[in-house]
This record gives sequence, C-alpha cells and structure tokens, in this order.
Amino acid sequence: MLVPGLMAITFHEVSHGFIAYLRGDNTARQLGRLTLNPLKHLDIIGTIMIIVVGIGWAKPVPVNFNNLRSPKRDMIWVAAAGPITNLIIATLSALLIRFIVPLTVPLSDSSPLQLFLEPVLLMLAFSVYINLILALFNLMPLPPLDGGRVLMGLLPDRMSASLARIEPYGMLIIIGVVFFTDIFKYTISPMLGVMVHFLAGPQSRLVFSVTQYLMR
Repeated sequence: MLVPGLMAITFHEVSHGFIAYLRGDNTARQLGRLTLNPLKHLDIIGTIMIIVVGIGWAKPVPVNFNNLRSPKRDMIWVAAAGPITNLIIATLSALLIRFIVPLTVPLSDSSPLQLFLEPVLLMLAFSVYINLILALFNLMPLPPLDGGRVLMGLLPDRMSASLARIEPYGMLIIIGVVFFTDIFKYTISPMLGVMVHFLAGPQSRLVFSVTQYLMR
C-alpha cells in the first residue's frame, strides 16, 4: 500500500504546482514543493484518514492565483491537474494489470518470475483503487478540494466569491460529511466500481479482492 499510496499523493500535488508554474506562478517551485519526495507533501491527518477510511488528502501545494496569467481560468487547470494525474496513473496501472496477469497463468507459485510479479500486481491493484479514490474524492465540489476550485473558476464572479467564503470551514465540513453521512456509499463507491470495471475489465475482481485484503 505504501508505494502506490505515496506515488498517488506525490504526483497529485506536484501536478498542481507544475501546472501553476507553467501558467505563471513560481510559488511551489520557490518553496521546494515541485519535488517527488513524498515527505514534502504528506499531511498527517489526511494520511491517517487514507489508512482508516480509505479517503484522505495531502498537504496542499501553495499556489498564488494572483500570479497566474488568467487567474480565474487558470485556477480551473491548476485544480483539475491533480485528479487528472490520478486518473492517468490509475489507467496505466490497470493496463499493466491486464498485461501482467496472463503472464502469471502458466507459471508455478515458486518460479522466480511469479515471485517477482505477485507483489507487483498487488501494488498495481492498489494503485488503481487509491488513485481513483483520490480523483473522485478531490472532485467533490467543495473548496478547498479540487472540485470546489474548479467550480469557483466556472461560476460567475459573485457566485464564485460566495463559494470561496466556505473554504476556511471546508475541511471540517468534509470530515463531517465523510464520517456522518453515506456519501461514500451512495456516490463515490458506485462511481469507483464503474471506473474500476471500465479500466481493469476482466481483472476488476483482482483489484477489489486485493484492496479488501490489504485494507483488512
């Protein structure tokens, strides 16, 4: 769980900072956050929540939206970069699963190749799950999550400003929603199932069984 989990979080955050850099904001680079060192991006509470409930977050990459060439429009791309990156990683992981599984069929359990491929498959299966979870969760339309920032960039200025006022209380609202409502059961979980089946195809059962096993 550790390797794919840290990769998912790290690439998610670096992509925010990288797109901001391309659009004119150098803040993340100056603060050393455009790095693949996962320790620079971990948030203690967010990491604990990933382990406990399967949903969490990393330390947000700092972005000064005033430095962007077109702040309102570029905010959409900066915010969307994280979930898009997670979707790309989930897709690549699922494609690798589809390629590797047939290779393991003719192998004996004790063959060197099987001993190598088995942990690789475990990591790839969890990579599909954790990246899709991070993408779906962060696309919730509530700031400071990415979906909230995307929505702020799409709404008219007055409505965007009203939504922005929620941001200081956003994480408290999100924690309350996760722990005290069935939003995961009725929204994120069904979408997760559809996307896993779409990406992994006949190997989707492997993704779910491995994830259940690892998170026991």
